[in-house]
Amino acid sequence: MTRILKGKPVIDSLNTHLKSESEGLRSRGLVPVLAIVRVGENADDVTYERSAEKCCAAAGVEVKKYLFAADVREEEILSAVRAISVDKNIHGALILRPLPPHIDDRALCRALAPEKDVDGITEYSMAGVYSDKRIGFSPCTAEACIDMLKHYDIEIAGRRAVVVGRSFVVGKPAAMMLLRENATVTICHTKTKELAALCREAEILVVATGHAKLITEGFFSPRQTIIDVGINVDEEGKLCGDVDREKAEGIVSAIAPVPGGIGRVTTAVLAKHVIEACKRSALKEK
Repeated sequence: MTRILKGKPVIDSLNTHLKSESEGLRSRGLVPVLAIVRVGENADDVTYERSAEKCCAAAGVEVKKYLFAADVREEEILSAVRAISVDKNIHGALILRPLPPHIDDRALCRALAPEKDVDGITEYSMAGVYSDKRIGFSPCTAEACIDMLKHYDIEIAGRRAVVVGRSFVVGKPAAMMLLRENATVTICHTKTKELAALCREAEILVVATGHAKLITEGFFSPRQTIIDVGINVDEEGKLCGDVDREKAEGIVSAIAPVPGGIGRVTTAVLAKHVIEACKRSALKEK
């Protein structure tokens, strides 16, 4: 029988630990604060903002919002991000993206101080992921994959891991983080030849392609643990992942479902990063 790796137990475990951490910080007069920067009223952004607020509240992290109209001048939002970067009372920033086309995404990322990049969007954070140094933070979704595997006591060291996806948000950092945990990692993508055969060899399969039910019959094997990161809408208008879950169940060892899997863990990891940023800031000021 396929084991279903739900996100809620991971979140509950993280929040219990994070609440204790934040209470410890508050006892020393330190309050972890996340700045959320949103441009416009994109429905996905608003939904993620609410999810982040909920997770932060459960973890004892306060949220400060910076909301802008969709036609905001680039310099106005850059000024706000620069102000967040130097504000000692704000420990992390979540900039909801993609941004409107008239705003230079790279310029905005460069305006954010690396130590407050709790979502892993700056070049400094990427450098930290690839050099294994404490510069910025790992992208939250990639780290959520590792946290889920560890929560369910799924061994990573020595295992054959295949990552399908090569974005800087999930695929590449997830591969580096699996390698850090001593997995043997192969990175694939939608143009990879013999993709199904490579996936069948995986003991840990992380899928983040943005293609609904791309991973289906012929890709599965009984020893697999699958972490499905994709969020798509199928032909019936239902939320689904990059993995055909119905075809996978009964074959693979375990699977993180969509919905109810990694997506919800991502915001808990965001709160974890804010608390860690607060702790780092306190140490820096000593």
